[in-house]
Amino acid sequence: MRFSQASTRDGAPAQIMGVVDFSDGSGPTRVVAHAERELPPGGIPAYLEARRSGARSFVLWADVYRKERVATLVTQSAAGGVAVFQVFGTHGELIGTLVREKALRGRGLRTRWTVSQPGGPEAVGFKGRIVWWCLWWLSLPMQVLILLVTIFDSIPGNEAGVMRPPRRIRWRARGRLLLEFRSKGSKLHLHAPELDWRLGAALIVLLRTFGATSWDSGKK
Repeated sequence: MRFSQASTRDGAPAQIMGVVDFSDGSGPTRVVAHAERELPPGGIPAYLEARRSGARSFVLWADVYRKERVATLVTQSAAGGVAVFQVFGTHGELIGTLVREKALRGRGLRTRWTVSQPGGPEAVGFKGRIVWWCLWWLSLPMQVLILLVTIFDSIPGNEAGVMRPPRRIRWRARGRLLLEFRSKGSKLHLHAPELDWRLGAALIVLLRTFGATSWDSGKK
C-alpha cells in the first residue's frame, strides 16, 4: 500500500490531494482511495491552527467525484505530544484507533505509533531503529555543515547530501509482525490478513501528514 500526492494531470479536483495504491501481490497496483482534508468550521486557517497541536482530519473517497466514503479519520484528542485518532467506515462504524506519541513527549526516545481494531490486540511500532538514530544524531553536526555549504554554494545543480532521519516502523502485537512501513518508496505492508485494509489506508495517509513533505499542510 502506497500513498502519493495527486497530480493535476490526473484530472482530479483541486481538493483531492492524494491517492492510495494497493496490491495484494496477485496483480498490478490499483487506486483504492482518494484523500481530502476535512476542514472544520473556520476552513483552512482553523485546520492549520489545530494541526499544530497534532490534530488531523481527512476523508478517503472511493473516487474523485466523492460518491462514496471509504473511511474518515478524526482526531479524538491531541495534547502534550500525544494524539489519538479514530477511523470510521462508510456507515460510521469504528474501524480502528491510531495513537501517535511524539518522541521525548510520550513513552520513549522514539515516536511511538499504536494501531488497534475493535476486539483485537494493540500493535505497537517505533519510528526508526535505535542504532540508526544513534548514527543519525552522531552525524548531525556534519549534516548541518553540508547543508550550510550547499545553501551558500552557487554551483548549479548542487544538492544537499544530508541524511534523512530514520523512518521505518514495524508494528508487532504479542510478538507477531502485523504492519511495516518502509521508508524506501514510502510503502506500508500489511502482513496480517485480518487487518482491515481501510485502516491501513488511513494509516499510510496519516503517516504522510507528519514530516517535511506533508500533503495536508497547504494554505489553499
